[in-house]
Amino acid sequence: MTQYILALDQGTTSSRAIVFDREGNIRSVAQKEFEQIFPRPGWVEHDALEIWSTQSGVAQEAITRAGLRAADIAAIGITNQRETVVVWDRQTGQPIHHAIVWQDRRTAAFCDGLRAQGLEATFQEKTGLLLDAYFSGTKVRWILDHVPGARERAERGELAFGTVDSWLVYQLTGGQLHVTDATNASRTLLYNIHTGDWDEELLRLLEVPRPMLPQVRSSSEVYGETAQGLFGSRIPIAGIAGDQQAATFGQACLERGMAKNTYGTGCFMLMNTNGEAVPSRNKLLTTVAWQLQGQRTYALEGSVFVAGAVVQWLRDGLGIIRSSGEVEALATSVDSSEGVILVPAFVGLGAPYWDSYARGTLVGITRGTTSAHIARAALEAIAYQSAELLGAMGQDSEAPLQELRVDGGASNNDLLMQFQADILGVPVVRPRVTETTALGAAYLAGLAVGYWQGTEEITRLWGVDRVFEPQMDAAEREHRLRRWRRAVERSRAWEEAEGPEPAQAEAAR
Repeated sequence: MTQYILALDQGTTSSRAIVFDREGNIRSVAQKEFEQIFPRPGWVEHDALEIWSTQSGVAQEAITRAGLRAADIAAIGITNQRETVVVWDRQTGQPIHHAIVWQDRRTAAFCDGLRAQGLEATFQEKTGLLLDAYFSGTKVRWILDHVPGARERAERGELAFGTVDSWLVYQLTGGQLHVTDATNASRTLLYNIHTGDWDEELLRLLEVPRPMLPQVRSSSEVYGETAQGLFGSRIPIAGIAGDQQAATFGQACLERGMAKNTYGTGCFMLMNTNGEAVPSRNKLLTTVAWQLQGQRTYALEGSVFVAGAVVQWLRDGLGIIRSSGEVEALATSVDSSEGVILVPAFVGLGAPYWDSYARGTLVGITRGTTSAHIARAALEAIAYQSAELLGAMGQDSEAPLQELRVDGGASNNDLLMQFQADILGVPVVRPRVTETTALGAAYLAGLAVGYWQGTEEITRLWGVDRVFEPQMDAAEREHRLRRWRRAVERSRAWEEAEGPEPAQAEAAR
């Protein structure tokens, strides 16, 4: 009987499910967007129950669209928006607060306080991360401090904390499993990437009770099965990885020095450093790429907080396009941005700046500036931010990149990919299957159940759609990067550090 792999791709703005065949080809796709909640400037939340309902709904829809039954699915792989925090009641399965999203900046002042105590080196040495509101640990601390009675209940073991993968597995198994994998654990500020376990000192510093934490497992193993009656037949859940690590695996960046960039809501570049957790001198992150058969592979990562989200802003905020797909045509209608530069620091700046107080900036506007120039500047901003990541990565790894593999929704934008190659000065390679985040999760699940036999087979399945060769000369490239950096400086430290926290009841509301 022919079988398939189902990948659940739970993203920041939508839940998707994709059915893959043995060749890594897509058999069907289902997707549903869900609400973005912005209670205050810099705060971003999701309804965790809506995440579950949309994800379970598209899973069933993808199976049906492929003309399959649950019995035809060999395994489920899960990939997810990382760092987003859910805290729920173990008995009822109900969240005690909205999920706090990775983009959320509400704990920036708390991170400043930890840094002022001289604790950043401790966190960086153990976790490979910087002390920033981006990561999960300070978000769960905030929930425990602001939801009445939450801390006491957590210490009694009544509450569960998890990133979105843990939340989905808990729901998929009818509350039977509370697990995560090493990639998601490595994004929490609570997990020691060298020992492979939750770290007691970090738990104490962030005041997160150990009983609420999930068990950390490998990225590819059979964790359990879906609950009876959920899909008709019980399906093994056999792969978990955070979205960027899954994309790196799906891009077959399986050797040291290989790198990919994913263009999603944010932009994320990862370089495989194999078994070495390379410390960064340039404010990059050292993270777990995946854990297979007990062996951890590491990566250097650079994060851009706003990439595809800038196109959503053009659509929803400014109303200059009706759909995200229109942005390329609008941007191509002019030959250049005519000196307009957009720094989309809507929720601060990620690597290599890590400035929580930066805000979006549009410079170089003249009377002749049109919506087309702003659209082009928005696309170019995605490429500029990625170029800064690659420069830092080359310095840390001491190995210049030979090519950049790309994926994610915006990688289908030819104008953006050509400008990315131009501003990087290296070829940009787009694979035949650009849904590499879901594909990586599928590969991890398939390996665990013997659907694919090994990583060599995965390397053979990877295929090229198009290579974008750089066409910009070095002098022009450096001139443009200098202007970009000037614009970035004008966006930095715009907001002042927050004052005293609002009243507990108001914040909980």
